[in-house]
Parts: sequence; C-alpha cells; structure tokens
Amino acid sequence: MELKRKTPVRYFALIIVVLFTAACGGNADFSPKPRGYYRIVFPAKEYQQYNEGCPFTFEYPKYGKIEPDRSANAKPCWQNIQFPQFNATLHLSYEPVKSKKEFNELVEDAHKLSFKHTVKATSIDEGIIQYPDRKVYGIYYTIDGNAASSAQFFLTDSTRHYLRGALYFNSEPRLDSIQPVLNFIKKDVDVMIKTFKWK
Repeated sequence: MELKRKTPVRYFALIIVVLFTAACGGNADFSPKPRGYYRIVFPAKEYQQYNEGCPFTFEYPKYGKIEPDRSANAKPCWQNIQFPQFNATLHLSYEPVKSKKEFNELVEDAHKLSFKHTVKATSIDEGIIQYPDRKVYGIYYTIDGNAASSAQFFLTDSTRHYLRGALYFNSEPRLDSIQPVLNFIKKDVDVMIKTFKWK
C-alpha cells in the first residue's frame, strides 16, 4: 500500500487557515483608539516688562521672545512675540493716529481682518476692552474653529494711538490638537492687555 505524500501547497493552505483562525479569535469588543497627541509640558507663568522705544508698554511671558517684524511692509514698532516652544506668534502692529478718518479706517480694517476667517471659523465673538484710567480701549475677537488665527484684538486711546494684535500658529490649524496651547497663550494675551499702557 502506497502512502500519499502531502504537497507543499497543502501545508501552505493549512498554515493560512491556522493563522486566520488565530487572528479572528480574541476579544470581540475591540474598538479603535482615539488619535493621541504629544504630551505638552507648560512652563511656569512669569512675566517681564516690555519698555522699548515705542509709545506703549506691557507685560509679556518670559518664555516669549520679542522680535521686530521683518516683513517687507513692516513699520516702526511692529513687533512679533514668538513662542518657539508652541510654534506660535503674536503679531503686533502699531499705527500713530493722525485723523478721525484714519482712526475709523484702522478700526474697520481690524474688523475685516478678523472676520475674513469666517470660512473656517465656527464662531467669532467680540469682547469690549475698557480701561478708562489708562485710556486703553478696544475689541477682542475670539475666533473658534480651525481658523488660521484664534485670537485678534486692537487697542487704542481713540485719539493718537492704535495697536493691533493677531495670534497665529505656524502649523495647520486643528483646534482639537492646539486647544490646550491656545488656552495657555490666551492667558498671556489677557495679561498683556490688562497691563498695557500708553506712554
């Protein structure tokens, strides 16, 4: 009596069946895990005074670095507060006010520049800034959603000075990943506004 020899194809098929059975067994309650993000270590909140040759002063965090704006259309007293650890920049642009007409145009520009993010924003809220004892007035725009800028504001004494600020992250705007950092930096923007003074 002659024994039939198993061919390599049969062995291969048997191995596939065993692997398939092993892979299918196990926990039937499997569900995909949510996307993970890097753990962020936030520095301590410590502030220092900005008091350079511009007609204003304010406090900003020690982990922020102030640099002059080097863009082609930059003017004197245009500054950027860099947050290298968070890949973010707070752009500050100062304009001396020469007339009521110019003042109205600057305020309208701030409104237009904030609302140009409407396409990506889920909402844009306006908050009034008022510190009459320091003659600091303005509007704070909170921009929610995946917009390029999450916070913008302007400050003025309504007669001679105007300063606009805009916070940008140097990466693709994804609110779910930047929200903790955004909340952290917004507190610094609040401190800056609360300590802001015209010279």
